[in-house]
Parts: sequence; structure tokens; C-alpha cells
Amino acid sequence: MDLSYTPEEEEFRVRLREWLARTLPALPPKPSPADWPGRRAYDLGWQRRLYEAGYADVHWDASPTTRLIFLEETEKAGAPYVGANFVGLLHAGPTIAAEGTDAQRARWLPPILRGEEVWCQGFSEPDAGSDLAALRTRARREGDDYVVTGAKIWTSHAEVADWCELLVRTDPAAPRHRGITWLAMPMDAPGITVRPLRTLAGSAEFAEVFLDEVRVPVANRVGDENDGWRVTMVTLSFERGTAFAGEVVACRRVLGELAVEARKNARWDDPALRRRLGRLNAEFRALWRLTQWNVSAAEASGGVPGVGGSVFKLRYSQARQELYDAAADVLGPDCLDLDRPWTLDRLSSLSYTIAAGTSQIQHSIIAERILGLPKGR
Repeated sequence: MDLSYTPEEEEFRVRLREWLARTLPALPPKPSPADWPGRRAYDLGWQRRLYEAGYADVHWDASPTTRLIFLEETEKAGAPYVGANFVGLLHAGPTIAAEGTDAQRARWLPPILRGEEVWCQGFSEPDAGSDLAALRTRARREGDDYVVTGAKIWTSHAEVADWCELLVRTDPAAPRHRGITWLAMPMDAPGITVRPLRTLAGSAEFAEVFLDEVRVPVANRVGDENDGWRVTMVTLSFERGTAFAGEVVACRRVLGELAVEARKNARWDDPALRRRLGRLNAEFRALWRLTQWNVSAAEASGGVPGVGGSVFKLRYSQARQELYDAAADVLGPDCLDLDRPWTLDRLSSLSYTIAAGTSQIQHSIIAERILGLPKGR
């Protein structure tokens, strides 16, 4: 499999680097992490700049390789992360681009690209745990609407979102995976209650969402009724396949910074720590090559990442935790100081073996879909 870049792709890289060098110094200061309306405005402003420069559609209208170059270069340059645009750009948008009707693509994709609308993800539920197919939020059909009742948890950016990619059960009598439907729900609809959740790191980018007889037009259904599980697998393939690519670049940068800090505070004299950082360097280099392999495979299969994303996500989650454990070793007692670099990152890294499908779920996917082992009972 060819993991090299074409001359056209390298030309794109050069143009992007030049644009970033001109644009980033002119950005306004970042708002406080606790100021979500301010963060929404900042993130949408960055997306508008990308749109005006012709880079906004890179997440679904460009080739997977071009997308990878974009993520690599923006992270290296220290450009703003997608932030509140995460679900729209990396989950809902690519899913609608792949599975939506022409009318749905025309309605929802341009506002995401122009930095006008924010999406949140309504997948996980309080009583379902890691078993997404056990969701119990119900949607009954009434004329041209679905009437939705239930609850969601860990709903990313719900407090500032305009739309929600929502999974509902439309046929309770069907087998678990066959009675699910994927809907686009307007977050200003009557009957929606949003309660922010504060994480261990002190942030509140997640929320509980309670749905009481919320009416969602049937026209907002992506895919067929009761075919939502298949559509969801498309969403999750993007989430696990390429959404973390920029974070691998960030981790490699952090690793270099840790080595510099260790030399400053004499922790570099510990051979065990040097071996640990060396092994992590090899780990993240391998993860980057795996990312390239997954992107190349996606390009060959029409642009949608495959189950190789689960291999990446499984190992990346653990490697990220190991990286920030090593950061704690480098900092020593200062690792308890929340104002020091990497401390909050260490706290947030604990969630990575849960987010986007737990490591246990990834093990099952790899066992069944890659290794061909029988399903558990």
C-alpha cells in the first residue's frame, strides 16, 4: 500500500503552511475554557476563516490523504482545534455527506462549513453504558414527525449546539441493532432540557439531555427508518478512523517538550525515564504510520474509514494515557499543580479509553471483524 504523497498533495501542504503562517498571528485571544458561548464564537470564527480561504470542506469533500495533511499541518502550526465544531465537522457532517439526501446535504453541510451552526452528539445513554445498541430513547411516528422521549448523556457541546445527531429506537420489537434510526434534531425544539456535566478536569463540554415528547420532522431522518445502526457505523468509522489524527501530531510534539523539560530539571539522568520516552516516541511514530495506512485504505474504498480505525483507537487511547503518566514523572511533585502544562491533559487522558467506544468494545470489534472470531454470547 502506497503511503507516500503525490506532488499535488505536497503542493497543497506548502500552500496550507503559507496560509497558516499569515493567518495565525492575526487571531484574537482564546476565551476562557469555562466561557462556552465565547468558545463557540471563537471556534466558529476560525471555521469561517477556513471557509473563506477554501479549506473548510477538507473534512469530507477532499481525499482522505488531503484531510490527513490538513490535520497534520494545522496541529504542527498550533492552529485552533475544531472545538465546538467537532461533531459537525468530524461526525455528523461526514455522515450526512455519505448517507444524506441531496436536500439534506444542501441544508446542513454549508452552515457547518461556513461556521454558522454547531452540532452535538446524542448517542450514549445513562442506562446503556458502552452498549450503544441498548439505547432506549423512543421515537414514535406521528404523521410527518417523530415524537421522541428519553435521555442522553455525555452529549458533546449540547449547551451551545444548534443540532444534534440523535439515535432513537423506532421499533422496540425489532432485534436490538435493527430498530434504531438516525435523526437530526433541532436543539431549540420544545421539550429539550440540557444540563451541563463537569468533568474531572473542571471543563463542561458534555451535558445530559432530557427529551420529553420532542417533535422531529421525518425529513430529518438520515437513512431509512430502522437502518440507523448501519448509518451509525459510518459515523463511528469517521470518529475512530481520522478524527484523532491531529491529536497524534500533538502527542508527538508533547513528547519532544517532555524531553526538553526533563533535561532542564535533571530527570533526564534517569535511564528508565529515557527508555520510557524512547518507547513512546516509537509508539507514536507507529501510530502515525497506522493513521496513514487507514487513510490510504479509506481512499481505496470510497473515502469511509474501515474497521482499522478500531485498531488505531484502541492503541492510541492507551498510548495517550501512558504519555501523560510519563509527563507526571517528568514534573514530579509539580504534576499536582493544575497551572502546570500537561496536568489537565493528564486528567482528560483518562477518558480516552472510554470515549468514542470503550477499549473493551474495540477489542470485540477487532476480534469479530478483523480476526474473524465468533461473537460472544
